[in-house]
Amino acid sequence: MTAIAANANAERRAELLATAAEVFAALGYNATTVRRIADEAGLLAGSLYYHFDSKESMLDEILSAFLDELWAGYGTVLAAGLGPGATIEALVTQSFRQIDRHGPAVAIYQKESGRLSAQPRFAYLTDSRAKFEDAWLRTLERGVAEHAFRGDLDVRLVYRFVRDTVWVAASWYRPGGTHSPEEIARQYLSMVLEGITPRT
Repeated sequence: MTAIAANANAERRAELLATAAEVFAALGYNATTVRRIADEAGLLAGSLYYHFDSKESMLDEILSAFLDELWAGYGTVLAAGLGPGATIEALVTQSFRQIDRHGPAVAIYQKESGRLSAQPRFAYLTDSRAKFEDAWLRTLERGVAEHAFRGDLDVRLVYRFVRDTVWVAASWYRPGGTHSPEEIARQYLSMVLEGITPRT
């Protein structure tokens, strides 16, 4: 295969995955058929198997790509040695960037990961959830210990509130809208940080 053909094939795979992600997000994994994805992509169902061996493979690639990029961004933030408040700000901003880039994948992850993680192929979803929770809880606990955040906070409740408040945006956010991911993150942060920083 020539380099040009390989690039064209990679681009087509990416287009098909984007289409599949939208269908999975709209209909749910169980209700989505290979035929439905193929119809949305303008292909015969059999032609889709030239690129992927199953809808499970497509979903795996969609979720893996999203989580790999999420953790690359989070890893950079957590390794930067920022203070607790700045770390929370950077994590929230990274989260909105991922919603901007991988909105359907975020929606799938939110709705399906609990059930999918029971399957061996998707066991990494459980690991990712635990890693995600640990990163946020350690940052919040550090903020309380360093008096950057209020001492009376229940950090687990704060984590759940921030997590749900941020990620639910995948249900309404549309790329290319009036506000950039960074602008939306700033609005969210102004509300969240006013509630968790010490009162003067």
